[in-house]
Amino acid sequence: MVVENWLKDPTATHKWVLIPTCIIKLILGKIGLCLVYAENLSLFMRIFYFYMIKTAEFVSPKHPDKICDLIADSLLDLYLQGDKNSRVAIEVMGGHNLIIINGEVTSKIKIDIEKIVRDIVGEDYKVISNIVLQSPEIAHGVDAGGAGDQGIMKGYATSETNTFMPLEYELARSLCQKIFKVYPYDGKTQVTIDGDKVITVVASFQNTKNDKLLELVKSIIKADEYLINPAGEWIQGGFDSDTGLSGRKLIVDNYGPEINIGGGSFSGKDYTKVDRSGAYIARKIAVDLLKKYNAKEVYTKLAYAIGKSDPVMAVSTVDGKEESIVGYDLSPNGIREYLKLDEVKFVDTCNWGHFGRNFNWD
Repeated sequence: MVVENWLKDPTATHKWVLIPTCIIKLILGKIGLCLVYAENLSLFMRIFYFYMIKTAEFVSPKHPDKICDLIADSLLDLYLQGDKNSRVAIEVMGGHNLIIINGEVTSKIKIDIEKIVRDIVGEDYKVISNIVLQSPEIAHGVDAGGAGDQGIMKGYATSETNTFMPLEYELARSLCQKIFKVYPYDGKTQVTIDGDKVITVVASFQNTKNDKLLELVKSIIKADEYLINPAGEWIQGGFDSDTGLSGRKLIVDNYGPEINIGGGSFSGKDYTKVDRSGAYIARKIAVDLLKKYNAKEVYTKLAYAIGKSDPVMAVSTVDGKEESIVGYDLSPNGIREYLKLDEVKFVDTCNWGHFGRNFNWD
């Protein structure tokens, strides 16, 4: 049985400790020993049960936030296509016939931002673009090979699926992908599991009839409970019903809500922004270590200082054992070369999650 070590150290949210059955029996029989800092049996059971039930959600490419990610990465790709050393940090907000592009770009080329945006969302949108050069203070550190910002990046890999992603995440993603093939509109899925058993499935998709969507969902995944368009059938979706923002679906972009992330967004950023490249190499290292040690799960953590090439922290936790990460060039330029980021079309990453899809970092 597995109990998370935060029962002993609340700051160690991702260190796991294996407890033999005999010890579990001892705990249950003599709670007063406080080996898990549980004051009573019911508290212990609630704590343990919490880590058996897991939920993850996913969103379709027509969700407003994902349309904004698509715009951001489409612009990034075009800058890099014309100048592979472009420095790009673009944020996108959209909705209700308005798209705002804001950020910093230093590049040898100019692109027609309004045309690119309208090719994605249509001609009826007003496009406001406010792009300025990268700060010279930031550029000074990046020019020397340093990171474009400080920050913490986390990676993860688990043996519970063949993509090395959490099971609840893969179930939600797969369901969303399969529904989207039939109904290519704005939509969301959510899957709750208890161990390997699916308890509840939620599916909300634009332009669907409840009975038809329920039939489709049941043909894809078996569950105890189905909640299909629980607020009712809906026709208005996407930018017509809601605003979107790039980088707002961070948990969908990463590993689902059960796994901690560093917090930085990905779309619209070139490799010098370690929010993105650092998270990618953290995933790669986690997968490598999972395979090397035939482990159950691996967590990796990196941290950078702006203007410095090497991380100030680089550690992994393999089945509960922490060790330093060695053998990788973790500078932004080293990551760029190792993961062949110059060959990546970032627009391919912005939908359906950045991990578990056979990219160079998987």
